[in-house]
Amino acid sequence: MFSIKLGLLLCTVISVFVSINTQTVHKRFEYKYSFKPPYLAQKDGTVPFWEYGGNAIASGESVRLAPSLRSQKGAIWTKQPINFDWWEVDIMFKITGRGRIGADGLAFWYTTQRGDYTGEVFGSSDRWNGLAVIFDSFDNDNKHNNPYIMAVLNDGTRNFDHKSDGTTQLLSGCLRDFRNKPFPTRARIEYYLNTLTVYFHNGMTTNEADYELCFRAENVALPRGGYFGLSAATGGLADDHDVIHLLTSSLHSTQQQGGQQISNDEQQKLSQEYQEYQKKLEQQKVDYRKEHPDEVRDKEGEFDDWFESDGQRELRQIFQGQGQIHDILRDLNKKVDEVIGKQMNSLSMLTAVYSQSQGQPIQPGQAPMQMPALPIGRQDWDTLVANNQLMINTIAELKGFIIDVSRKSDSLLAAGGGGAAAGAAVNPQFLNDIRDSVNHVKQTVAGVAQRLTATPQVAAQAACPNISCVSTTMLLMVVTAQLGVMFLYTLYKERKEAQAKKFF
Repeated sequence: MFSIKLGLLLCTVISVFVSINTQTVHKRFEYKYSFKPPYLAQKDGTVPFWEYGGNAIASGESVRLAPSLRSQKGAIWTKQPINFDWWEVDIMFKITGRGRIGADGLAFWYTTQRGDYTGEVFGSSDRWNGLAVIFDSFDNDNKHNNPYIMAVLNDGTRNFDHKSDGTTQLLSGCLRDFRNKPFPTRARIEYYLNTLTVYFHNGMTTNEADYELCFRAENVALPRGGYFGLSAATGGLADDHDVIHLLTSSLHSTQQQGGQQISNDEQQKLSQEYQEYQKKLEQQKVDYRKEHPDEVRDKEGEFDDWFESDGQRELRQIFQGQGQIHDILRDLNKKVDEVIGKQMNSLSMLTAVYSQSQGQPIQPGQAPMQMPALPIGRQDWDTLVANNQLMINTIAELKGFIIDVSRKSDSLLAAGGGGAAAGAAVNPQFLNDIRDSVNHVKQTVAGVAQRLTATPQVAAQAACPNISCVSTTMLLMVVTAQLGVMFLYTLYKERKEAQAKKFF
């Protein structure tokens, strides 16, 4: 008997759970607790069924709760409290700023009393009674855990802890980035059967169903008949806090008496009347177009060229991006062609040098021979580079010696000009200095020749082929000839000056 009673009890419990889980949740849009574009604000600047204040600004497309200026606060609240227990709120917003770090953030409120428009907690009042879902973008406690989304409950007796970013008071939360996204971010806050669920859309796509679960908290008891509100604030740093829409829906199960229950006959009657009204409206439009063809044509095409749709804007941006990519690829193609041309010229020159060094001269109409793979080793190339540097240094030293000899010759001519004019003879000290300089140059050239001949034969051939390089003997002859010419020019100049002085 006990087992039968236990089985009946279990069946009853299971049936109750199944009936609860299979309840269908019905949504009904509540326009008195919602706002959305276009024509969000009226011509006088008011938002129907809502009140805003502080630094908040309402336009036809959004409500800017706090602009990107320092120490700005603003809020918007419903005029009437809600008259249903369970609800779902969909918020689309954008928080943008030029700084790497933003401040302070945005908050959604459900409280028994409307808060201030310039309060201390994200633009609203402290010690609220109800729920606050806060989108905090500034890291006050320096724990690098912002931007952060959190839910905070308050019974009207506690102050919000700004120093710890409310971590000691939060009900639950998640770490999500909602600043400077390409598309508006969205948050869906659902309160049903004492369960609070928050979903978040990161704004990286335009897919409206791309939500992810932020957190879920059970056994959340909120007071009845509260007000909905949104607020934002800035501090030393600033962001633009724009709310594009707030859509509220009341939630009702099949067992609740939520809304009017319409029978099937009444639904069919209303749908038939609606279809007849639609047909009548279409017929009136057609008749009006027939009676006023010019006016309709002008109104239809008046502003077509002034505006573009979202699809046209996206296509234009795609085409612009593709055009920029095409230009960059064309420039890269030109640069690659230049590099390949330079490499081909270098390869042809190296081939010609290698062919001539092997004793195979290239005929004018003959194609150059292909250079074998790696005719000179890495060590030979290093030796060639070292020899070239040695030649450059030696030429620089020779240039310095020649300049020194020229400077000394000029100074000696200036000092011994009087004796040369009287006896028309060369100063012996001048000849000794020239002789010493020439001997020093000869010694330097001989040392260079010895260092060059000490290098390996293969490197010498690779560095300077016999057909194009200058031998040591030729270099000494050229230097000696230059010194001789300088010596004769000096004697000639002295004699001319002596003859000129005799005439005077």
